[in-house]
Amino acid sequence: MKIKYIVLFLFLLTNIFFAQKNEPSVIKAYRINSPISIDGKLDEPAWQQAPKISNFIQRELHEGEPATEKTEVAVLYDDNNLYIGFWGYDSEPDKIIALKMERDFRWGSEDNFEVIISPFNDNRNGYLFVTNPNGAMADVLITDEGRAENKSWNGNWDVQTSVNDKGWFAEIIIPFSTFKFPDNGVQTWAINFERNIRRKQEQVLWQGWSRNYELEMISKAGKLVGLKNISAKNSLEIKPFISGGVQKNKGEDWETKFKLGGDINYLISPTLKLNVTLNTDFSQVESDRARINLTRFSLFYPEKREFFLEGKNTFEMNLGNGARTFYSRRIGIHNGEEVPIIGGVRLLGRLNKTQIGFLSMQTSAKDTLPTANYSVLRIKQDVWEQSNVGLILTGKNSKNGYDYLYGVEANYATSKIFGNKNLRIGGVLSQTITQSAQGTNPPAFRAYLSYPNDFIEYDLSVTSIPREEEYNPAIGYVRRWDYVLYSTELQFNPRPDISWIRRTEIKPLDVNYYVTKSTGEVESIKMEWRPLGISFASGDFVEFNIQRFFDRLDYDFDIFENATIPQGKYWDTRYEVQYHTFSGRKLFSFGSISTGEFYTGSRTRAFLFFGVSINKHFRFFLNLDHNRIALPQNTFSTNEFGGRFTYSFTPKLLTSIFGQWNNKDKEIILNYRVNWIPKIGSYFYFVINQTISTENNTFALENTTILSKLIWYFSI
Repeated sequence: MKIKYIVLFLFLLTNIFFAQKNEPSVIKAYRINSPISIDGKLDEPAWQQAPKISNFIQRELHEGEPATEKTEVAVLYDDNNLYIGFWGYDSEPDKIIALKMERDFRWGSEDNFEVIISPFNDNRNGYLFVTNPNGAMADVLITDEGRAENKSWNGNWDVQTSVNDKGWFAEIIIPFSTFKFPDNGVQTWAINFERNIRRKQEQVLWQGWSRNYELEMISKAGKLVGLKNISAKNSLEIKPFISGGVQKNKGEDWETKFKLGGDINYLISPTLKLNVTLNTDFSQVESDRARINLTRFSLFYPEKREFFLEGKNTFEMNLGNGARTFYSRRIGIHNGEEVPIIGGVRLLGRLNKTQIGFLSMQTSAKDTLPTANYSVLRIKQDVWEQSNVGLILTGKNSKNGYDYLYGVEANYATSKIFGNKNLRIGGVLSQTITQSAQGTNPPAFRAYLSYPNDFIEYDLSVTSIPREEEYNPAIGYVRRWDYVLYSTELQFNPRPDISWIRRTEIKPLDVNYYVTKSTGEVESIKMEWRPLGISFASGDFVEFNIQRFFDRLDYDFDIFENATIPQGKYWDTRYEVQYHTFSGRKLFSFGSISTGEFYTGSRTRAFLFFGVSINKHFRFFLNLDHNRIALPQNTFSTNEFGGRFTYSFTPKLLTSIFGQWNNKDKEIILNYRVNWIPKIGSYFYFVINQTISTENNTFALENTTILSKLIWYFSI
């Protein structure tokens, strides 16, 4: 009997530590000397000669079981490019789901193929490329095994696909100049592949198929070997642009707009790139979404400008709760208005295990704003297998004075605790130094513990932000000041043995507890309980939440037009239902409805989103955010509408119209865009921005902008 239990124990131990080892875990790149036609047909002899991997295992719906549809991948290369071939055989090809065709598509509801590559083989960072049967393209820069993602990065690569009665197939070409990699004669890269078969909600991976892991966890990837004597040939990239058009603001004459500038990228080493930008222009960027603020704190708007998005992850060091040591929208934007950027330099890359980022931008004077320099230095050092330490320095300098910030961080991460579970522990500390400050400012800090796994998710953190006069990063973002926040969250995700349920969610604990730092008095509390959430095997989702709020108002709060919340202490209870239908259908929606107490009265909120995919070319979306707030002195409603219509002629030619309106600003904002990619790395935009006033139930054209912009890519 003892031998029996010993054998059983060893068997379980083996499963814990080696369950994710899927042999073979190495794929060999096959060198070619003749060109490959990128047409999605995979009919060149090289594809037949190259070694293929086909051992894909399910992560969903049935963890650990073989893929139900045959899947194969092979890798080729020549002096300049990496080629990836994908064979997605399908027993029912007429049921393949592929509704999108544009660049940077959202692939969560599509049949797709994903590949993640880490040329540094560092268990942390990599490049993710995604395509679907229509040849749509998406790419993401992955940092810290997916803890940070930059979906706005656009790499230089291409793909073509084909669909026939055997399934769907893809040919991907990625120039080596797209990557940064060590200057070694023989390369070993980390690589992994994922296929999604959406009608079955089936997700299969080559390596690391545990539900505790995602494809972005590069430490669970396999290895790409066989790459020899390769280099990023293009040491100099030039991207000039020319933009021009007309603009008319309310009460003014038409004004001609013209701008000429560009970027120069120089590869200092295979792993370090210098970028110089001159007369920087963002005329093609879509307008921010207008929102009605029903809180007493500022709203956060995401960065949309391509230049700042490219290295976004490199410069991030966040304190949680929206507090950021670096916020690029502080550069070139003031009170929502553009401030011209004269130019700047940026250095991004790695030296062995050290990640480096440096940015310095100079803005021109505008109105009462003087010319100013904004600079940031970010260094992150890899330690152990998945951990890191880092620092950040930021500074703003003008004739009005200086504002500096420094920050340090340490993050420990492992995916091997208790065998195959994830654990993260770390902290951030930062301090500001301003010319106007007297004495030493107290630091802001955050310490956290995270246990993000499939069955149990647990998070614990403490965040401290001083008063505004003590901590105010000029190139950062802080939503609220003078608080200590204690946060904790516990969630269980049972998977009952019921065919129509994928998993359930039970959240017994979710608390955010704010204490005013300078007084020690409780400022606000947010608690949420989730008795039940259900993810269905169909892809639909529903959850029910009970929420409890406390807020201490030290001053009267003007919430909307003539409505004011008097100072005092308030406890509120609200109930919320959220749902999401499977977005792989041609008609889908998601939304939430909540109702309950709100300070001195009550609030009912409904958010609804509807999406319609006519075919792979034409789609449109509509959304509504409605609040009805009843207070003793006033009852009012807020309404925000948005809509987007897109038509994709090809994966490289897209046109779209985005419109929005709310009953506070009382104006319609329309953005019409044409985005064409004539060749890899080059872009053409045509943009019309129109504002229409709806005051007094009339329609009046106010601000009109018509612009075109061409960015052309050269390499030397």
